[in-house]
Amino acid sequence: MSTHRTATVVLAAGKGTRMKSRTPKVLHTVVGKPMVAWVVDAVVAAGVGDDVTAVVGHGAEAVGTVLSARYGTRVRTVLQAEQRGTGHAVQVALAALPPEVDSVLVVCGDTPRLESSALAQLVALRAEQRAAVALWTTHIVPPRGYGRIVRDGGDRVRAIVEEKDATDAQRALTEVNPGVYCFDAAFLRAALPRLSTDNAAGELYLTDVIGLAVADGATVASMAVDGAITHGVNDRLQLAEAEAFVGRRIVDEAMRAGVTVHDPGSVVIGPDVVFGTDVDLGPRCIVTGRTRVGEGVAVGPGCVIVDSIIDDGAVIHAYSLVQQAQVGRNASVGPFARLRPDADVGDDAHVGNFVELKKTKLGRGSKANHLAYLGDAVIGAGVNVGAGTITCNYDGVGKHVTTIDDGVFVGSNSTLVAPVVLGRDSYVAAGSVVTEAVPGDAVAFGRARQTNKDGRAAVVRANNARRAGR
Repeated sequence: MSTHRTATVVLAAGKGTRMKSRTPKVLHTVVGKPMVAWVVDAVVAAGVGDDVTAVVGHGAEAVGTVLSARYGTRVRTVLQAEQRGTGHAVQVALAALPPEVDSVLVVCGDTPRLESSALAQLVALRAEQRAAVALWTTHIVPPRGYGRIVRDGGDRVRAIVEEKDATDAQRALTEVNPGVYCFDAAFLRAALPRLSTDNAAGELYLTDVIGLAVADGATVASMAVDGAITHGVNDRLQLAEAEAFVGRRIVDEAMRAGVTVHDPGSVVIGPDVVFGTDVDLGPRCIVTGRTRVGEGVAVGPGCVIVDSIIDDGAVIHAYSLVQQAQVGRNASVGPFARLRPDADVGDDAHVGNFVELKKTKLGRGSKANHLAYLGDAVIGAGVNVGAGTITCNYDGVGKHVTTIDDGVFVGSNSTLVAPVVLGRDSYVAAGSVVTEAVPGDAVAFGRARQTNKDGRAAVVRANNARRAGR
């Protein structure tokens, strides 16, 4: 059996001064996921994620916590206590790698656009050519900030020269180093101690390893890639550009998988969202988190759905917000509805305009069609909740539950003061304040008796006119 083993080193120690943030650069999110997680996931998808080491420095504890929470022991972290350059960072990582590793992929933790297929091709290229190093190259105009690829007359890579150390002629080169490499592990272990700080930055450059390989007569392989996938993030402007690029890639993948997106440029889909077939997304939708959307679901314009389950055939009408909630089969929500955490809308149920649910189960076929607040409630099947109804679930200290059994009719503008139980097939008259249990099949009137004063309207009008100075 082959003992070939590739380890990956993720360089994630940089401070990211230009981000102007207390948050470590690699933890800034792109479409809701930290940049460094995009990098690790690309490595895993490329098939070289079994042994991943992240080199951390600035914000080391925070970065380590995020990586541990997402990947457990699958990603180890090592501390680069002193920032002495990329060569030094890889030295720190190598000390933690198992001796049987024979290939080392090196990527940067602030490059969320990486494509797994291109990473896999690079690893395969190094193995096929038995190269000391294989690296990505790309063309960027203007190439400001990048190390330049220097080739000989036979088009072979001879060196990477950092911009600070480049001559005017070298600075004019547009083929640049995007910072993705795959090394022969034995060569890398031997080469790193030979690095020098004799350069403009006074650092140990990993890029100088290429020149060492050439001097040793070893093979240096290169692979041209689309510059769009190589861009790193150094400031908030580049962060926004990365979010637009990665976000559009996710939307495109969803459309190829059978999701209809009516205005792709305005729609945001998170990386962990799962869609069934024939989903329809209107303009300006945001669907993120660990959301699952079933078959035939329609989502109207401007909706936001986060960490929720939307079952087959449901409709989320325009400008509704669904957070950590569940919507049943063929249910209808909105427009302008809000489902807060632990809301559970049953199959065939309706939640209409300006209705808010929080920690409430609305049973099969039940309806709350207008202007209602239902919090901490258990509502059975076939219930009608009239417009303006609220559950008074909070007494200033604790939350209390309202229980509404099957078949109950709650009239408009009713106030249900929890804890309270409405029995099966009971009625609550419109305008009632209900503070006591309502037995099944009973009708509850919880309002003051109406009194009419004949002829008093003229007196009221006269008083109003006097107060108005007329």
